[in-house]
Amino acid sequence: MTSPLPSLARVAIIGGGPAGLMAAEKLATAGAVVTVYDRMPTVGRKFMMAGRGGLNLTHNEPLDNFIGRYGAAAARLAPVLEAFPPSDLRAWCESLGVETFVGSSGRVFPKTLKASPVLRAWLRRLDSLGVKFALRHTWRGWKGKGDLAFTDAEEKNIAVQTEATILALGGASWPRLGSDGGWVEILRAQGIAVAPLRPANCGFIAPWSDLFSARFAGQPLKPVTVSFGSKTLQGEAVITREGLEGGVIYALSPALRDTIEATGSAVLTLDLRPGLSVETLTRRLQTPRGSQSASTYLRKAAGLSPLALGLMRESLGKAALPTETEALVALIKNTKITLTATAPIARAISSAGGVSLDVLDAHFMVKKKRGLFVIGEMLDWEAPTGGYLLQACFSTAVAAAKGVEDYLRQSTSPPPAA
Repeated sequence: MTSPLPSLARVAIIGGGPAGLMAAEKLATAGAVVTVYDRMPTVGRKFMMAGRGGLNLTHNEPLDNFIGRYGAAAARLAPVLEAFPPSDLRAWCESLGVETFVGSSGRVFPKTLKASPVLRAWLRRLDSLGVKFALRHTWRGWKGKGDLAFTDAEEKNIAVQTEATILALGGASWPRLGSDGGWVEILRAQGIAVAPLRPANCGFIAPWSDLFSARFAGQPLKPVTVSFGSKTLQGEAVITREGLEGGVIYALSPALRDTIEATGSAVLTLDLRPGLSVETLTRRLQTPRGSQSASTYLRKAAGLSPLALGLMRESLGKAALPTETEALVALIKNTKITLTATAPIARAISSAGGVSLDVLDAHFMVKKKRGLFVIGEMLDWEAPTGGYLLQACFSTAVAAAKGVEDYLRQSTSPPPAA
C-alpha cells in the first residue's frame, strides 16, 4: 500500500493552464495542500480560447502513431503518454460530466464543443478538493533560502515556502492570455538549460505586393496542395496581410521555420488545382481563348479563382503569365511562393523550445534543483494541432504529480537504520 503524503505537505503550482490544473487535481487528491499561482485574474485563459472553435482535447489514432507526432521528443514523452493516454483523458473529461466524441478526422471533442463547461466543472472539483488559488501573482523566482518570490496585484513582494513546486507557465504564444515566456531568464540564471522559444504551428511572412495584400488578405485558399521538401499535404490555407497561415501551413511549420532559420527563406510549392490532373488541365487549356481576357479564360477553362490567379502572378514577380499551354499548366500545378520569416511568436498557436528534457528526471524534476518540476509547454517539445498539444500537457502533469508524491515521501522518510 502506498504511504500517505506527509501531513500538510505544501505544493505550489505556478501557472493555471490545463497542465497546472491537472497537477493540482492529482496532488490534492493524494492529500497535498495545493495552491495554484497565476499572474492573470482568472485561470485557463488559453484553454478557453482553444475551445472557441471546438475544444480539441486529444486524438483517437493508434497510440504508436500518436506518440510519433512528437518528433524528436517522442521517445522521451512515450512513457508519460502511455501512462496517461488519450483514453484516460477522455475518461477524465467524462468524469466531470462532460461527454466526448470522436470527429470524422479522429479528433476528440467534448460534446458541448466548448471549453467553458469543462473548466467550470473542473474548478468545482478543485474547490471540493481544497485547492486554493492566488491570482494576480507574478512569479519572480526565488529569494532567501529558497522561498518562492511573487509580486501581487499591488506590486507587494510575497515570499512563499513550499515542500515542492511545479512550474506550468506555458510557452510564449498568446502572451495576452498569460504565457509570455518571462520565466526563461529566471531558470537560466539558475543554470537550467532552456532552448530558445520559437513559434510553432504558426503563420509565415511572404513578400506580397501591396495590391495583392490589399485585395486578398483574409481570403481562404481551398482546396490547395502544398509541398515542401519531402512532404505534400492537402488542406486549407488563409492569406494574411503579411503572408500565409492555416492548417496546412501549420502542419509544415517546423520544417519551414528551421529552413528559414538556416538559409533565410523557404520556398513552398502550391498545386492550385489539386483535383485536376496535368492531362485534364492541358486538354482544357488547349481550347481556343478567343476574345476572352486571360483571367476570364483561366477562370472558365481551368476553374481558377481570382485568388489563385493572384498567387500565380505573385510567384512570377514582374513577368507576365505564360501563354504556352505546357508552361501555364506547370505554373498552376507548381506555383512557387517564397517565405522569408515566421509570423511573430505572439500569434503562434504554440511554441517550440523550452526547458531541456535532458536536465529533468523521468517525472520532470530538475536534477540539479530537487523539488522543482517543470511541465506542459514549458518543456522542449512541439507537436501539431489535432489534440496533441493538450494531451502532452495533461500527460506531463500527471507524471509530475506522481513525481512530487514520490519526492515528498522520500524527503520526509526517516534515514535507514545503521
